[in-house]
Amino acid sequence: MVLLDIKGGIGPATRDFVVHGLERARDRNARAVVLRIDTPGGLDAATRDINQAILASDVPVIAWVAPEGARAASAGTYILYACHLAAMAPATALGAATPVSMGGPGPGPMPGAEPARKPEQAPDRPDTNGKPDANAKPDRHEPPDAMSRKAVNDAVAYLRSLAELRQRNAEFAEAAVRDAATLTATQAHAQGVVEILAADLPALLRQADGRRVRVAHRDVVLAIAGQPVDKLEPDWRARLLAVITEPTVAYLLLLVGLYGLVFEGYSPGAILPGVVGAICLLMALYALQVLPVNYAGIALIALGVVLIAVEFAMPSFGALGIGGVVSLVVGSLIMFDTDVPGYGVPGRLVVGIGAASALVFMGMIWLAARARRRAGVSGVEELVGHPAVATRDFQWREFEGRGQVRIRGEEWQAVSNQPVSRGQPVRVLALDGLVLRVAPMGEPAPQTRSGDPT
Repeated sequence: MVLLDIKGGIGPATRDFVVHGLERARDRNARAVVLRIDTPGGLDAATRDINQAILASDVPVIAWVAPEGARAASAGTYILYACHLAAMAPATALGAATPVSMGGPGPGPMPGAEPARKPEQAPDRPDTNGKPDANAKPDRHEPPDAMSRKAVNDAVAYLRSLAELRQRNAEFAEAAVRDAATLTATQAHAQGVVEILAADLPALLRQADGRRVRVAHRDVVLAIAGQPVDKLEPDWRARLLAVITEPTVAYLLLLVGLYGLVFEGYSPGAILPGVVGAICLLMALYALQVLPVNYAGIALIALGVVLIAVEFAMPSFGALGIGGVVSLVVGSLIMFDTDVPGYGVPGRLVVGIGAASALVFMGMIWLAARARRRAGVSGVEELVGHPAVATRDFQWREFEGRGQVRIRGEEWQAVSNQPVSRGQPVRVLALDGLVLRVAPMGEPAPQTRSGDPT
């Protein structure tokens, strides 16, 4: 006996784990495989790959919704219908298998329409031996959008085909897709959706023992009561895939990769930012190509990072930086299909990234403004405000005195609006070409302009 756990959102990592687990069970000549399911749903492509592996398996597969409190919602319902035998633990549920589309919730019921009825609310129909009339259709309203109808009808046909293959309740299968209907474990057992109610694994094996199932076009009688159970754990590859295909991790890898390349561009030869950025970006691209992403969101994120980076190189008084922050936040919000259970970036993380980017941008603006107000610290501009010593008496010409001063071991031509004698300390007020404008130490800076009468 082999036990495989399906827990959390169903994605590429879950698909690889289950497919490889079924292969290992076949190689070990296992008598059966138990899929212990507790999932809110997941990706359609991954779910169909898992079901194809189950349908092609030479080893009987038993779906068991457990432990108590677990659920097989959405994609979990499809997997349960595909398995050769279905079981549930008490206090579990299944259903709500309506497909959701990229980019937001699907359209709601038409205005004025009554809500769709659940299976137990359906009106009385002619029946045979207590079974509902297969030709009768429940009172439902089809989605008004053509693409939504296409997706729903495709999902209905797929789940009904699995129900007919395993001889399970096809009416509930359709209701689970069209109306997002759900059932408890007791209701599912009573309505023929599952065959077994079992609180623990030994009870499941006892009740499954002796049942006949159809496996690979042949009938197999299960003989599994009391058999040892080997629980398979994900290998390092599956664990790594599960980490990097987590939407939040993929999102952060994308940001780290973009910023790493930007930092390498600003500091050529630093090497570390470029290496880390390239690795993270490649891992993010691998994760994003197997996740339900909106490529417009990725483009907006890349544009936002580029705009913020350009703001550092070409200050635009905030236009580029503000546009970059807005682009980054909007792209982050629409990047993932948040309607797929378990696949989305938390809003708080997006807000945090946006706030951090805005703070960095504001800090950059503040540093630039402070640098503009600060006196020069290199070159001749550094002379402004420094003391000097007159090397000769200033000769008065045209309302100002002209002479020479020594500052930092150099002789400079200087002018002053006040008399200056040889050896008198002065302070540099401004630099006019190669001539210093000075004033005697202790004297206030003159308020008149050069050339004004005194």
